[in-house]
Amino acid sequence: MKKILFIILSLAMFTACERKIDTFQVGQGSANFTTYIAVGNSMMAGYADGALYNSGQKNSIPNLLAGQFQLAGSGTFVQPVVTSNYGVGYPGAKPKLVLGYPVDCKGVVSLGPVYSDGALEPVAPVGYKVNNLAIPGAKSFHMFVPGYAQYNPFYARFASSATNMVVQEIAPLNPTFFTMWLGDNDVLGYALAGGVGDSITSPALFQQAMGGMLTALVANGAKGVIANIPDVTAIPFFTTIPYNGLILTKSQADSVNMAMSLYHLPFVYQKGPNPFLVGDPGAPNPFRIRQMQPGELVLLSVPQDSLKCRGMGIINPGTFFPYPIPSQYVLTADEVAKIQTATATYNQIIAGLATHFNVGLVDMNAKLKELQNGIVWDGIKMNTTFVTGGVFSLDGVHLNPRGCAVAANYFIDAVNSKYGSTIPKVNITNYPGVIFP
Repeated sequence: MKKILFIILSLAMFTACERKIDTFQVGQGSANFTTYIAVGNSMMAGYADGALYNSGQKNSIPNLLAGQFQLAGSGTFVQPVVTSNYGVGYPGAKPKLVLGYPVDCKGVVSLGPVYSDGALEPVAPVGYKVNNLAIPGAKSFHMFVPGYAQYNPFYARFASSATNMVVQEIAPLNPTFFTMWLGDNDVLGYALAGGVGDSITSPALFQQAMGGMLTALVANGAKGVIANIPDVTAIPFFTTIPYNGLILTKSQADSVNMAMSLYHLPFVYQKGPNPFLVGDPGAPNPFRIRQMQPGELVLLSVPQDSLKCRGMGIINPGTFFPYPIPSQYVLTADEVAKIQTATATYNQIIAGLATHFNVGLVDMNAKLKELQNGIVWDGIKMNTTFVTGGVFSLDGVHLNPRGCAVAANYFIDAVNSKYGSTIPKVNITNYPGVIFP
């Protein structure tokens, strides 16, 4: 009897001490999410792994945001859907990258990115209005190019008119809320080309274009959040191959040193890591070459079989002549400085525009720096390391689904802070990083 009484009393005490769990209340604050649209380029379009494909779009930053905004009354969010899960077949397009087992020039099999084996979707108009106006490849001022669909197949898929400017797509949608992450291509194009064949947009043109877009977005009273530009030289496309990635044995180093002495070149090599050779018109030698310096960058697009087997970056085994890495595969210190200066200037402009138009601001530049050092979110460790870092896709430039979820949460933080909203964050554990075979 005493035992039974003790159990009853214990249960009564447990019930009395049980805490109530408050239900999270979703609220829009002073924002209005009824009609949400997104503006940007490839990062907002859902482009990943070198292609625009179906599941990438489903996991795009704006689509993830739209799912959360719908909890606060947002309507349907429409994207220009690609039905293929491999990509869009514009001229020169290749299917998306996946992890596979490529064989290099030495016959070594390793885990790495390979092109998937699947059919691309032909470029064709989708035939309906979309809320996601993000366009892969677009720069800020491209939004004001008449007939831009003639030059960009991704815009051609959803352009309302073949003669339209992208900015003209905004007013008919009558947005009440927007996100904009635009402008990184204004410096990224130059970086991806190794400073060759592209240029950095002038700050004056950048300010005019970005200001023009915001003028159009807020014309009917819409509120929104914009993001600034991360330092693109910190993404895996530029950081995966080190400047001193030339690994030599003692015997190889001795042979190279002998060759350098024959050509009266002052470069000395040793066993282990050594700097690659690059071209430099100002170099004080007949070959106009020099060794790379710390802080200079080798692009992920460099032909890696040429590095491994054809002597690129050191000595051509056929001619025994120095064989520098071509300039389109390298960012020199001067080019890196130009990129970082432009980025800082652009971000000052964006911050000023955010204040002028009274919209929220996401400091993506600071967030990328945090990712470089590594973060933990929902118990998952992430950083910017290529493939294994958990954030970037296999092209080394664009985010994977988990990275998009993280970026969407950065936007949500800015929305809630600016407008007093209580939009719940995306659960990043629901989204994969790079998928391993």
